[in-house]
Amino acid sequence: MSDLARLQDEIQYTFRDERLLRTALTHPSVAYEPDQTNDTNQRLEFLGDAVLQLVLSHALYVRHPNAAEGDLTKARARLVNRRSLAEQGRHMELGRYLTLGRGEELHAGRERISTLADAFEALLGALFIDGGYAVAEEFVLRRLAPTLDMLSGPLHADNPKGELQEMLQTGAETPPQYRIEHTSGPDHNMVFECAVYHRGVELGRGIGKSKKEAESQAASAALRFLGQQPDSAASASD
Repeated sequence: MSDLARLQDEIQYTFRDERLLRTALTHPSVAYEPDQTNDTNQRLEFLGDAVLQLVLSHALYVRHPNAAEGDLTKARARLVNRRSLAEQGRHMELGRYLTLGRGEELHAGRERISTLADAFEALLGALFIDGGYAVAEEFVLRRLAPTLDMLSGPLHADNPKGELQEMLQTGAETPPQYRIEHTSGPDHNMVFECAVYHRGVELGRGIGKSKKEAESQAASAALRFLGQQPDSAASASD
């Protein structure tokens, strides 16, 4: 079985125009190679991003009939952040199918978060062109069903620690880890500084009058860092 046939078996769809699939898997770095005339996946990524937003917007609208617009927007953002999409690409082993420029190949481009996320969106764009909206929708809902199911409760709950755990455990088993890095002040008025880590990488820090508040602040900082909350988001304890 060829690589492209194996991938089509994985996504449960056979392309009528296989050139679309090849283009979806062609990284922009290829454009800088000598005598290279192949199209890259940037335009398909642009299209796939729009299709993804529409599919998920509709799914959330139907699943949460009483949710406000802001809560729906926030929930959708959790589903389409770069790390979540990269996890999808990693599970599908999209990296192994990509055509990369030599420089990108030398710098571990097949595992880069942005590369995998872009390839996932480009693949979705290619599915939309080749098979139509129904094919693209079925692909998205099948791939993201576990995450959509995790959002089955009320969307308005202000719970930064819960939101961070949901996002980081999309397609992974590793939860975030909270660590009190520093304390100051007298016993009756202590201030705690907490850092949150995921897979050994620090994502954010927070300060509070209790460990719980500091952890919540750290989670909010991590969500802002990962693009899931605006800088002005209010902190809240979980």
